[in-house]
Amino acid sequence: MKQTLLLSFLIVFSFSIFGQDVEFTKKNFPSKKSELKEALKNLKTADKFMSAQPAPMYNEAVGYYLDLHKFNPKSAHVNYNIGLCYLNTNQKFKALPYFQAAEKLNAGLFPDIYYNIGRGHHLLMEWDEALKNYKKYRGSLNPAKEPDEFNDVVKKIYECESGKELVKNPVRVWIDNMGANINSEYPDYGMVLTADASEIFFTSRRSNSTGGKTDPYDGKFFEDVYHSVYNENRGWSKATNVGAPINTKGHDAAVALNADGSKMIIYIDDNGNGNLYESLRTGDKWSKPKAFNKEINSPFHEASAWHSPDGRQLYFISERPLTKNGGPKDKDIYIATWDDKKKDWGNIERLPDNINSKYDEDGIYAHPDGKTIYFSSRGHNSMGGYDVFKSVRQEDGTWSEPENLGYPINTPDDDVFFTVAANGRDAYMTSYREDGLGEKDLYTITLLGAKKEPIVRNEEVLLANTKTTIKTIEIQPVVDAYGSKLTILKGVIRDDETKVPLKATIQVVDNSTNKVISEFTSDSETGRYLVSLPGGKDYGIAVEADGYLFHSENFNLQEDLGYREERLDVDLKKVKVGANIALRNVFFDLDRFSLRDASITELNRLVELLNKYPKIRIELSGHTDSRGSAAYNKTLSNNRAKTVRDYLVNKGIDTKRLEFKGYGFDQPSVTDAEINAMKRLEDKEAAHQLNRRTEIKIID
Repeated sequence: MKQTLLLSFLIVFSFSIFGQDVEFTKKNFPSKKSELKEALKNLKTADKFMSAQPAPMYNEAVGYYLDLHKFNPKSAHVNYNIGLCYLNTNQKFKALPYFQAAEKLNAGLFPDIYYNIGRGHHLLMEWDEALKNYKKYRGSLNPAKEPDEFNDVVKKIYECESGKELVKNPVRVWIDNMGANINSEYPDYGMVLTADASEIFFTSRRSNSTGGKTDPYDGKFFEDVYHSVYNENRGWSKATNVGAPINTKGHDAAVALNADGSKMIIYIDDNGNGNLYESLRTGDKWSKPKAFNKEINSPFHEASAWHSPDGRQLYFISERPLTKNGGPKDKDIYIATWDDKKKDWGNIERLPDNINSKYDEDGIYAHPDGKTIYFSSRGHNSMGGYDVFKSVRQEDGTWSEPENLGYPINTPDDDVFFTVAANGRDAYMTSYREDGLGEKDLYTITLLGAKKEPIVRNEEVLLANTKTTIKTIEIQPVVDAYGSKLTILKGVIRDDETKVPLKATIQVVDNSTNKVISEFTSDSETGRYLVSLPGGKDYGIAVEADGYLFHSENFNLQEDLGYREERLDVDLKKVKVGANIALRNVFFDLDRFSLRDASITELNRLVELLNKYPKIRIELSGHTDSRGSAAYNKTLSNNRAKTVRDYLVNKGIDTKRLEFKGYGFDQPSVTDAEINAMKRLEDKEAAHQLNRRTEIKIID
């Protein structure tokens, strides 16, 4: 009898602790009839929002559930749904206590309760508690009957195990919200930037979007593209809507920007079938976006892309199936190559399986160094949601294994659209964090690299053969976090006499192979241009415009130079008597007058010029530095000028159109007095290099 009474007491006690789920009935609220009536009305409305099609309307439902919670905090149904609403809105870190309350009130009512409790702990990086609940949920599943749910929780368990390892060795970074000039109370994401990080474009779903309407699918305002410019003294300007023709009444999102900001790739919804478009900028005006061809824009979803620095390849994300006959379908990274004959993109290739996981990849970004990509993935060793990864293309064309950028760059939630400025130190990304102003915010990341003692570093000289137009703006910082070894070359191209900006073609040549590796144009209204030059090559730069002599420069960039920004303003000279230019990419062996192979491209460009203007006559002049005797240098420079003349004659140029003369060191670009005033040996050697040159001058 005592045992029976004890058992009955335990059962009653158990229900008093764990069976406290209070339903919205008259029996439970006998003295609150009017309040109950209002609560039942709100409950019906909230549940209707949760069952809305095509997707639950969490933002609309949560307010009703919170009011219901004030009236009845012991409803398992209300607590559970508040947790779901928070988990799917910008307040997901608040979800956990409501799931825990629902579990205590009536765990059996919700088959996935332990999964959601695990999600709450996961987001807070409470790894052991998350693992305990995930494993409890896994134990309740039948893998044969519920394979999707089983595989999902197994992946979540792996993410927690990855997270535990990643947070043990956090990377050295500073992460800062970009602030109210950029971020808003609405979702802000998908930032793209010029190579020198002087201006940005990003996507936002703000109330002042074009048309001011909301998407019936999720109740949020349609996407628009916004713009901001960086000022050294004031920081980022207040973001502004870029307006038409980029922004329309539907979804318009910034996807990619080329190095100089003259081309933007835009995502347009196209009635649910997302496609990629491109808009061109002249001055501050953008052209109407034009769709990419059908090889890139498939019948499936494409939503992210980025140009390679030379503009000849396009990385993009597509949800197309792996085979023509169908098969698995998830977001993967593809690459298209520019076809010079067709003047369009083609030769679509999927990146290998060590890059593309069996889960989604997104947010592709190709660094200006020409070999590094950053992308986000739900696969690999992600610690939850999308994590940012890095891979480098090797000399043999293969890709290195993706490297997780680590914590705190990556979190248990989505971390996407990671971009790195050319300096390799400043990065930007989209993330959802507790300090955010809206659902998603844009963050700046300062990459500090491995811990090391500060080093005082001397400025290194870039061997750019010109006298006054190049000015070093910024030297590689002491902390070189990701080994960025490239030079950003930018400036303005103008008419030499009127200083009016010109639209010109800028060709970049690899002098070791004599191949044009990239070609760009300056802005027709402003004359501005920007190109990125990865380290480790000897570059020839040629600037050309119709009716003008070309302008050439040589940039011999060694691997150990690190990141630099160089300004090169070019004033092109019209084709007329008296105009002269230096051939900066004509090279001779030391103390010899035999041409090096690296001179061929420059000399052939001169042949083209003479054929284009068949009536001009030119003088070819050789110049040396001031070291050595005058007689020796006169003879050497004369022989070098003659060698160039002979090359042109062999290419069919009439010898009557060509004169040559050696001036030795009689006409220096930099005088001995100026050189002697220089304190550093590197500067003096660079000046001597400027004096060693071959020039042409139109004489008739």
